[in-house]
Amino acid sequence: IVEKDRFQTLGDLRKQWTESGVETSRATVYRRVQEMGYRCRIPQVKPLLNQKQQQKRLTWATEKQHWTVAQWSKREMPKCLKSSVKYPQSVMVWGAMSAAGVGPLCFIKGRVNAASYQEILEHFMLPSAEKLYGDEDFIFQHDLAPAHSAKTTGKWFTDHGITVLNWPANSPDLNPIENLWDIVKRKLRDARPNTLDELKAAIEASWASITPQQCHRLIASMPRRIEAVISAKGFPTKY
Repeated sequence: IVEKDRFQTLGDLRKQWTESGVETSRATVYRRVQEMGYRCRIPQVKPLLNQKQQQKRLTWATEKQHWTVAQWSKREMPKCLKSSVKYPQSVMVWGAMSAAGVGPLCFIKGRVNAASYQEILEHFMLPSAEKLYGDEDFIFQHDLAPAHSAKTTGKWFTDHGITVLNWPANSPDLNPIENLWDIVKRKLRDARPNTLDELKAAIEASWASITPQQCHRLIASMPRRIEAVISAKGFPTKY
């Protein structure tokens, strides 16, 4: 199978092997292929950027080119994660991080709109900021999801005196919390939850195991991410 196409993904190979009666894990597929001396192409999902978005990313990165790690450390970054287990259970989770560590998790019911997002900010983001920053000022960062960019959400931040970092569209490579969620997801695979309660418990345990040192290393990567975007002239980077 490999000799027919040496640039198949590991998923493609595993699927074909399973169909032929060979049950094996993704890790075993990778190891066997490497032992054979072939190179498999592992796809990296990157957002599709139009020319305007590319230019905005480049402009944004150029503006932040001289920010220090200390400046990036004053940023709080939230994100929603949808994790799923076998049929048909899933759960939506909101969490935030900074260079000092992670804040409390929020399990979300239903879809996130502007109103429910502001409830999350009120009851989870503010306590998270209190935990991570105390009385210090901070800059809040989130992406351009509709609930985030709604006028009422902007007013909520203004009313609470919180500065929001301007953000270029389609830029997960500039957001270290994406890497943090990858760490959480890998730990979830090891836990192998089978029920909704087990899934929630596994997420909480995985999130609680994140150390301030891990968070700080991710924040410290920001200057390199900025340089990578500038070098790529606004196109997606490896991050």
